[in-house]
Amino acid sequence: MIKGKKVLLGVTASIAAYKSAFIVRLLKKLGASVRVIQTGASLDFVTPLTLSTLSENKVLTSIIDKETDEWNNHVDLALWADFMIIAPVTAKTMSKMVEGNCDNLLLSTYLSAKCPVYFAPAMDLVMYKHPSTKHNIEKLQEFGNKFIPAVHGKLASGLIGEGRMAEPDEIIEFIINDLNEAKVLYDKTCMVTAGPTHENIDPIRFIGNRSSGKMGMAIAEELAERGADVSLIMGPSSQTTIHPNIKQINVNTADEMFTQVQKYFLNSDISVFSAAVSDYKPKKVFTEKIKKKDENWIIDLEKNKDILSEMGNKKNENQFVVGFSLETENEIENAKQKLQNKNLDLIILNSTKDKGATFSHDTNKISIIDKDFNIENFQLKDKIDVAKDIVDAIVKNIN
Repeated sequence: MIKGKKVLLGVTASIAAYKSAFIVRLLKKLGASVRVIQTGASLDFVTPLTLSTLSENKVLTSIIDKETDEWNNHVDLALWADFMIIAPVTAKTMSKMVEGNCDNLLLSTYLSAKCPVYFAPAMDLVMYKHPSTKHNIEKLQEFGNKFIPAVHGKLASGLIGEGRMAEPDEIIEFIINDLNEAKVLYDKTCMVTAGPTHENIDPIRFIGNRSSGKMGMAIAEELAERGADVSLIMGPSSQTTIHPNIKQINVNTADEMFTQVQKYFLNSDISVFSAAVSDYKPKKVFTEKIKKKDENWIIDLEKNKDILSEMGNKKNENQFVVGFSLETENEIENAKQKLQNKNLDLIILNSTKDKGATFSHDTNKISIIDKDFNIENFQLKDKIDVAKDIVDAIVKNIN
């Protein structure tokens, strides 16, 4: 689970900072790439030379590199990492993490992180038991961070009790177990449709829509992150993936998408139909560009196959099918009707009335409706986080 992972290790000013060297060594032994960020005060406890030698990467200690006068880009660091560990983390740093105070490189990187963040506190018994510390640990967990509890033992003060940072092997074991739990779909085969379709009028013009494919891509990558093997059928889009668990099949028209869906659907445990498929296509496709004339031009259209409806009616009792419903009016009722008529297990509703949602945006606002018409509403979020909510709902309903 660790091999090939990119790990960012944050080290703060605790006597337990010497253990960070052992954490780096264990991660490297397991095949991870490791980069280390130290706070300025932690340099009194462990040297950058030690951690850079073990990690085989330069240790970063400040937003501006004092040797080169270059900017250490905290956003790039956060996006690079598959997960982040802050060990040890002091009471002071936890307080700043809760407040959103980013007065050093480590905190700036933490606030930019979209990956899982693990934190392992280290402090004296009385500090660890203080209500403010308990509050900050609870808030960090509410934010989605993973808490690695301190253990019972002899402390630097001479007292014996909780507050001692977990041992490096315990920290690594905690992370491996957590990553294994996250792979809840490791034995599942999934199919996702995404993007628009383009229905050709002539070699130049087509009928299409504004779908970017971003939402479908995010769902495919989240399913893959949780261990599933994913076939992603993508309409015309700039979206591509390099995830090893995803096979991307690019198509243009609704007919092409239908052909590929038929190929992959029957062997899929979970199918998510997020593509914005054109409802109609021109009856006749011209082989040459149609020249502009004075009179009006009327294009005869015919219906495309309803891919979602056909697959929903073909699914067996072991398959789980998710559809999308983009509505402009009577949103809830229309979505419920679609859920029922197309034999779906979940439907994801979004509305053109929600600012910052639907096509082309990096954000979306959804409601999830299940077969019993239970509705869960969500706030406007980044599409990556929306994908997590959708996959959470899928996992909840299949278990």
